[in-house]
Amino acid sequence: MRALHFFGLAILLIWLATPPQALAVQGQHLFILSGQSNMAWLDADAFFTPLVAAEFGRDRILVVKDAQGGQPIQRWLVAPQKGIGDPGKQVGDLYQRLLRKVGRATHGKHLASVTFVWMQGENDARFGRSAAYGPALGTLVTQLQRDLGQPQINVVIGRLSDYGLARRSAAHWQRIREIQVQFAESRPGAAWVDTDDLNDGLNRDGRQVANDLHYSTTGYRVLGERFAKRAIELIRREGGGFRPAAQP
Repeated sequence: MRALHFFGLAILLIWLATPPQALAVQGQHLFILSGQSNMAWLDADAFFTPLVAAEFGRDRILVVKDAQGGQPIQRWLVAPQKGIGDPGKQVGDLYQRLLRKVGRATHGKHLASVTFVWMQGENDARFGRSAAYGPALGTLVTQLQRDLGQPQINVVIGRLSDYGLARRSAAHWQRIREIQVQFAESRPGAAWVDTDDLNDGLNRDGRQVANDLHYSTTGYRVLGERFAKRAIELIRREGGGFRPAAQP
């Protein structure tokens, strides 16, 4: 019994001597990747997961990806939102599908951090829904905080490329680009990545493209690397978690 007592005391002393920062990072780092086609076409297993695994250890990361091309943000909102709706599309179904995947991946696990990586907005820009996009994006992140029970969530946003700036939807395309940057730069625990240089070169069909809606094969590799770099930076940053922006 005395041996057990001293063993327990030793464990307690080690725990007390462990810096709070070290205790805070015990568990696994969850990365949720979602959005429309440019996320769907990203090979996360090849271009994202290896980088975060190298940083944190393969047994300490969980990567969940669920994306579908050509979809408006309303499919990730649990309730209709004024100004963002497409009457031909469902509301919230892709969000529920994403949550089910996350639930299966995280069952019985303790999370050290949650990072949401978002690559979407092309559909809403092309159909003129920029006015409501900012509130919708904020709602989506708030949903995740609530439904995952995580008051702090890191957010990495892939800003729309320059593809749409020379088209009829240019004004909405530019506005959503601005919204994405403003969202990332005005909140702790958020960041954005540039994609303007990713849509030139050989695509996955071996065809040469220039300023395309979708990215080149090299572009998708770089996209995954940029997402991973920003996610790692946010996790390593002191107190790097998403909180709602202060109200004016």
